[in-house]
Amino acid sequence: MANYTKILMAVDLTDDSAEVAERARAIATNNSAELHIIHVIEPLSFAYGGDIPMDFSGIQDEIHQQASQQLEKFATEQGVAADRRHVVLGRPEVEIHALAEEIGADLIVVGSHGRYGLALLMGSTANGVLHGATCDVLAVRVGVSR
Repeated sequence: MANYTKILMAVDLTDDSAEVAERARAIATNNSAELHIIHVIEPLSFAYGGDIPMDFSGIQDEIHQQASQQLEKFATEQGVAADRRHVVLGRPEVEIHALAEEIGADLIVVGSHGRYGLALLMGSTANGVLHGATCDVLAVRVGVSR
C-alpha cells in the first residue's frame, strides 16, 4: 500500500460528506499526511447552458458565500487547517484535478453514490475524477445502508 503524504478530500457538503471525511481523515492519520478539502460550485450558467439572458452574478456570489461558510464549519469539525480549505467555481472533476496537481496530492478521496442506469449515463463526479486523475482515487460509497 502506498504511503500517502498529501490527500485531497472532495465534498459536496451534503450529509454524505461526513462519510467521505471519516475515510479521508483515517487515511491521513495513518499516513501522517497533509489533508486538504475542496468544494466545487458549478456556475449557474452551466445548468442553463449559458442561453438565459439573465445576470446570475448576484445569486452566484450568494451561493459562493454560503458554500464558503458551510465548508468553513465542516472543515473546522473535521480538523482541516484554514489554509487547506478550498472553495472554487467550475466543473467539479476539472477543478478537483487542477487542485490535486497544484498541491501535489497523491490521493483524492471522493464520495460515490453508486448510481446506475440513466443516472450513470448522465455522469458522476466520482467517475470524472477517477478517469482524469494522475494520482490514486478512493471512491467512498455513500448513501447506502451497510
